[in-house]
Formats: sequence, C-alpha cells, structure tokens
Amino acid sequence: MPISETWLLPDGVADVLPEQAQVIEALRREALDFLASRGYQLVYTPFIEYIESLSSLSESNQDLDLATFKVIDQLSGRLLGVRADMTPQVARIDAHVYPVEGVARYCYAGTVLHTKPQGFNTTRAPLQLGAELFGSDSIDADVEMIDVMLNLLKTASFADGIHLDLGHVGLFRSLVKHAGLTKAEENQLSDLYQRKALPELAEFTQDLKFGADFYTLGRFSSDLDALEANLSAEIIADPAFKQAFDAVKTTRSEIQARWPDLHIGIDVVELRSYHYHTGLMYAVYAPNRAAPLAQGGRYDGIGEHFGRARPATGFSCDLYALSAGQFKQVQKVVAPKGTDKALLDAIAALRAQGLSVIQLLGNDDLNSIPFATHQLVNKAGEWTVEPI
Repeated sequence: MPISETWLLPDGVADVLPEQAQVIEALRREALDFLASRGYQLVYTPFIEYIESLSSLSESNQDLDLATFKVIDQLSGRLLGVRADMTPQVARIDAHVYPVEGVARYCYAGTVLHTKPQGFNTTRAPLQLGAELFGSDSIDADVEMIDVMLNLLKTASFADGIHLDLGHVGLFRSLVKHAGLTKAEENQLSDLYQRKALPELAEFTQDLKFGADFYTLGRFSSDLDALEANLSAEIIADPAFKQAFDAVKTTRSEIQARWPDLHIGIDVVELRSYHYHTGLMYAVYAPNRAAPLAQGGRYDGIGEHFGRARPATGFSCDLYALSAGQFKQVQKVVAPKGTDKALLDAIAALRAQGLSVIQLLGNDDLNSIPFATHQLVNKAGEWTVEPI
C-alpha cells in the first residue's frame, strides 16, 4: 500500500480529535456518575466473545445478527463475535456471572462495532452508553427507566424541545394472536405499519379476520382515545390487548406527571425490533435530528439463553451522536522552564484547579506549543496567568 494511503480509515470509522474528545469524555463521566446516583452499577464487558453468548438476542433479532462482525478464534477454532450491542453481555452477567436475587441495575459505556452503519451518516463504531434493569415486570420499572433516560439527556443539555415517543408491541402481537394470522400475514402487516401505508393497509385487511381492527390500529395509532372508541368490543376485552393498552396509558400519565413540559407522542404500531421487544418501547428525539437521541424498551426473558429468564427493561444511546457538533476549546497554560519553588508551586496550584499546564522544555518557546491560550508570567514576584 502506498504511504499516502496508510493513514486512511475504513468507511464509517473516524478519529476523535481533542476538541470533541473533551466533550465526549466529560459527557461520559457525568452520565455514569448520574447513573451511579440512581443505583445503577457500572460493568465492563469484553469486546469479543464466543458467538453463542452474543446470540441470545440475534436468534430473535436478525438485524443484530447481521450487524455483528464474526471471526475465527485462532486459539480454540471457535467462532467469535465482536459485540454490536452490550445488552446481551449484561444479560449474561445478570443471568450467570452475577446472579443476584431481586432487582438488579447495571450501566455500561463502551465501543461497539457494526458491520454496516445503522443509520444515515452514522459511525460503525458507536460509543454506546446505557442502563439495564432486571428482575421487575412492573410498569414502575419502565417508568423509572424512561425517567432515568430523560434525566441523563438533561445532563447532556437536551432538556428543551425533546420529544418522547411511546409504543407497545403487545397491542399488535395480541391482535395477531387473537386473529390467528399466519407468519406471512403478520410480517406483511408489520411492514405496512412501519411504512404508514394506510391505503395499502385498508386493502390488505379487507379479507383478514378482525381486519377492521388491524386497520383501526394503524389509522389511530397515535390517538389512544380514538383507538379505544373504534376498536371492536371483543378486542378491547382481550386480556393481553387490554394489559398492553393500559400500560401505554399509565406510562404516559406517570411520565407526564414527572415531566409536565415534555411532549409525549404515541405510536402503537412503531414496531422497530418487533421480534426483540416484548412490551413498552420508548425513544427520545430532538429538533433537527432524524435519529433518536436514546431509545429502549422491555425485553422480558432475555436471560433464558443463559439459563435464567428474567424480566428486563433498558435503554442505550451513542455518546458520539449526543456530542455531535459540540466542541470545547481547551485552556492550555504555558509555564517557563525552571525549578524555582514558587514557580513549581504555581504550576501545581493551577493543575489542582483543573487547568492544563505545560512547562517548556530545553530551548522551547511559546511557538513550540500548539493551541496555547495562556502563559504563566512573573510580575513583581507573583506568578500570574495571562492570555496569549
């Protein structure tokens, strides 16, 4: 390879330069400190594992399986996977490595790797930060998780103008079961809902059992009152459907009580990761951003693959995406050469204040320190900081 090409990186992978790295690292520390204050314990997981460990989700989520890089382990000859999501790893910890009784709360932050970008203009190596709650099937757990997610975004200065979307796969799933649809019909309906294709939906549901209810679910997916008023009495009375419907209403009410100024939208046919989620789903959006700032949902039974099925809910976000467009000019103070005690004490005091202080070396001068913003000078026996 020519030398001129050795510095090039693969598509979807980028260096993070100092001005943005400062923002990302500060955000990571603040987020993990906040999660710790809410009782979420930090865990670190390996970057690579046997593919069987990572397949607890990929069996039910083909998208995750396709996003996972796979390599052969030269020590064992077994197939390894590079983590594309940290949730399966935390589920393994909860189920097998650290199986505590009762409710367990974990948080994490680390790089994951995707075979392809998961959205327009996104990285293939996100810095994923998230939180998981295991051991509770209560709506209170979902409400806590959404509240934690919103507060975490608030620490990242996203309090104003954000929008919360709520959905629940249980409404569609219970209606499919009640109607006895085939897998092909279920997949076709899911696709129509995702595309918001109401004319096609009306035509497709004409000959389906409970077809009017499937159409109503799509037409009034964002209006719970209209949805309840137009669904058939039989579907409204279905226990699974009613439980999911009430969960959405209760969650919206409780989040609105905590966040009275938050705009909350409902979309009961938002079926992203439909085969992975088992209940409530939630995502937060900001103005002028197409992709969600953070998203999550309920995925009960996730630990079954490891021998311990547990109810679970959680969310994650990409710190690179959260910090996009934010840059911080680092204040860099240049100190002269010397071993005078007063000078060294002044340098130590500035560093203790959190400032970056660089002492000149050899024949260096100010021109040898790129991006220097201030200098330490001696005036009348006092060391003071002045802008350059």
